[in-house]
Amino acid sequence: MQLAVNIDHIATLRNARNEQQPDPVTAAAIAELSGASGIVCHLREDRRHIKDRDLERLRESVTTKLDLEMAMTEEMQRIAIRTKPELITLVPEKREELTTEGGFDIISHYDRLAEFIKPVRDAGIEVSLFIEPEEKAVALAAKAGADIVEMHTGPYSLKKRPEEIDAEIKRIRIAASYARDSGLRVVAGHGLNYYNILPFRRIEEIEEVSIGHALIARAALAGMETAVRDMLRLINEA
Repeated sequence: MQLAVNIDHIATLRNARNEQQPDPVTAAAIAELSGASGIVCHLREDRRHIKDRDLERLRESVTTKLDLEMAMTEEMQRIAIRTKPELITLVPEKREELTTEGGFDIISHYDRLAEFIKPVRDAGIEVSLFIEPEEKAVALAAKAGADIVEMHTGPYSLKKRPEEIDAEIKRIRIAASYARDSGLRVVAGHGLNYYNILPFRRIEEIEEVSIGHALIARAALAGMETAVRDMLRLINEA
């Protein structure tokens, strides 16, 4: 299983003092050198962490793959086509939320989604949709022209009772299997950490996990290289 590292919170820390450090581009480079398969950043409408210049510099420096998380807006579509990350991930976005709170509402936005995806893919950029692990959402993602679905693991990360955790893992596994059968690649993310990641080693359909907050929190104390290598060890040890 591969690991994509979200470096948004490096920028959050930098922005707390409106200074230049820590630099998310440097953090991305260390993550890549430590074994990350890709770098994820979310350019929000309010630019609360990653800024436009960060995205430009990341595009110049990332050598694995750059995944631009973004809302489905005309502004972000223009930025993506100009910047040309390897892929974009469409996520819901609300100004008042601390972090993304749920999967993309593909049912409500399906008609616009198919039109939105086409020019992005025509520019040579793959499209991923951050969705709830449900077969209906998977089917619509495939129909709209997505290449990848990212299973929202936030609800899983909040479960405490073993039977609830097992039920959520089963739900994710079923949706991931359906996605693979539908011709989609499958990744997972949101709320995953060094303790709750272990069951995902048993879901063969998931090729990559995307982790930000937990990994950056450990990096603040132990360093980015250690944080990345520790996570890779967890997701790949038999």
